[in-house]
Amino acid sequence: MALFFRCSLSAQQAPPPQANPTAPPSSNPQAQADAKKGKAIPSFLIIGTVFDEHALSFPGVQVRIRRAGEKKYKWETQTDSRGEFAVRVPPGHDYEVSVHIKKYRDQTKNVDSKVDVQQRLSIRLEPVTPPKTGAKS
Repeated sequence: MALFFRCSLSAQQAPPPQANPTAPPSSNPQAQADAKKGKAIPSFLIIGTVFDEHALSFPGVQVRIRRAGEKKYKWETQTDSRGEFAVRVPPGHDYEVSVHIKKYRDQTKNVDSKVDVQQRLSIRLEPVTPPKTGAKS
């Protein structure tokens, strides 16, 4: 009898099950809706390559991006050793991509992030020609 009594006591005092943090979300629709609210919106990728006047890749060029109509640039990077750049921005806006390096004209390209998930740009820079004064050098 004592053995039977001990077993029944230990069965009654079993600890409650612990919540498993790696378990899949519950089938409760409200819990699923709350999980979707915290989900990050996928970003839009602007990628491109900058070339010089000889169609060679151009490393070290400053690339700045801003929303169309804004004055300040919000994103800034430089081209890598292969003249390439990539910047992630929020989707659903129009953007202006401006490239700048000394002795070359600045180039600006418009990007519409409402259509696709990425846009590839190919930018060819033209050198600034010095004004002709008629003097021989």
